[in-house]
Amino acid sequence: MKRFPLFLAAIVFAATATTAWCAAPIPDDEARFLAGLPVRDTPLEGLSGSPAWASHAVAFDTAWTQLTKHQLQPILAWAPAALGHFYSDTAPVMYLFSGPDFLYAHAFFPNASTYVLCGIEPIGPLPQVENLPPETLAASLSTLRDSLDTILNFSFFVTKKMRVQLEDTRLSGTLPVLYVFLARSGCRITDVTFTGLDTKGQFTTARTDAPCVKIDFVPLGGRPATLYYFSTDLSDGPVDHSGFLKWAATLGPSTGFLKAASYLMHDGGFDTSRKFLLSDCDGILQDDSGIPIRYFLPNDWDIRLFGTYSGPIDTFKQFLQPEFTQLTAVQKPSPLPFSVGYRWHSGQSSIILAVKASHATASSPTPSPSATPSPGPAAASSPSP
Repeated sequence: MKRFPLFLAAIVFAATATTAWCAAPIPDDEARFLAGLPVRDTPLEGLSGSPAWASHAVAFDTAWTQLTKHQLQPILAWAPAALGHFYSDTAPVMYLFSGPDFLYAHAFFPNASTYVLCGIEPIGPLPQVENLPPETLAASLSTLRDSLDTILNFSFFVTKKMRVQLEDTRLSGTLPVLYVFLARSGCRITDVTFTGLDTKGQFTTARTDAPCVKIDFVPLGGRPATLYYFSTDLSDGPVDHSGFLKWAATLGPSTGFLKAASYLMHDGGFDTSRKFLLSDCDGILQDDSGIPIRYFLPNDWDIRLFGTYSGPIDTFKQFLQPEFTQLTAVQKPSPLPFSVGYRWHSGQSSIILAVKASHATASSPTPSPSATPSPGPAAASSPSP
């Protein structure tokens, strides 16, 4: 009689274990699998034994080793002193024109409580690798790696290339890319929610011009945080009606981040987004493709330049900024120890940290008294933001 309860307990344990093993993978399992990281003791462990995944994991390990050496470790060594309290701040990071580039947002601002990314690339469905036909797994994983090639090697996405590649695979949209970056950055995903905004900036499950995926996660050794990726048009007109900026304003003062932004705010058509960033953000870290320097008015902003301003690449040669050259002559900044933006060759990158004068503190990087160049003819005739 004493054996009977033990026997029942064994049956219950076996049934529980079987049920757990047959359960669908959770988002964090899917993210680790796509990132080429071990998925032992998960429903995807068997699938990770395939030659396709083994090759995928080796390729990602190799790419990440190089990325860590040439980009992530130098950023980690540079950012705390260069960014001051913005590096350790928990304020939201507002990264417009980002695509799914959580990687660099987290590298520069690892302590943020909220990351808001926004681009025109679609979100796509939940990645469910367990449902991929075995004969398509290798091709799908290869396409995912190809879509990440430029950002892993040159620090930016080629938007058209990424969109075409991820439309032709069962791992479609930007969500698989976000999964990879979260997992490889040491973050554990705890929840994924599809939502969107109505025209008033309120969350809705109805059809919307600002669809969103909300990802709750826990950074390695950190506090729980949230990533929002919005697939929406930031140009004047559409952005006024999507509700995105109305919602973003409710987060309170943010830290802006702009990189490889195609100089969209240089040539008209994105004035509303530019004005929002200048109004909402206490600090903005950007390369020269973000907000033109002429909009950082000397009485309102302190500017610190890092790296070497080499001018735009040929594709964007019309957006040369003489003010950047003036700023370089005044501050004589040292080269960056990493590459950022379109100037990805060593020693050619530049980046600025603009700090709102009303927000300057003792913990902020202190620019020289004449850090912001006097407005030239172009700046003097430019409209106030």
